[in-house]
Amino acid sequence: MTKFTHINSQGEANMVDVSCKTESVREARAEALVTVSQKTLDMILNGQHHKGDVFATARIAGIQAAKRAWELIPLCHPLLLSKVEINLEPLTETNQIRIESLCKLTGKTGVEMEALTAASVAALTIYDMCKAIQKDIVISQVRLLEKSGGKSGHFLVEK
Repeated sequence: MTKFTHINSQGEANMVDVSCKTESVREARAEALVTVSQKTLDMILNGQHHKGDVFATARIAGIQAAKRAWELIPLCHPLLLSKVEINLEPLTETNQIRIESLCKLTGKTGVEMEALTAASVAALTIYDMCKAIQKDIVISQVRLLEKSGGKSGHFLVEK
């Protein structure tokens, strides 16, 4: 049975000691889906939203969130990220916005939490900017898509 890495021998929450781990290039990709009405999506895509460029704001929020994941997630290590990328893709046939985040660094611990936080906060930012025109926005499918580097190796979600 796999043991939890953030629990010590007394069963207490504990930050993992990574000081003896080898540095490697680590990368993670995550996604989130935001479902809106056709009216809301059209307003965003046509640049008619009264709060400004929704995608640009969500992109910046996602980047900032990745850099601050360690402040939000207990026991998460502060990381020196070398790359954070947020891509937003309108899926007009389903009135959704697909957010994909990418986080990368050379370090001793992975960047999955940073990628997941980035996608989540980008989605929350879209909600925040659009809540005045639509209250029933749905954020879903926040998940890790891929990670590489480190002792556990490569993971790729099955489609």
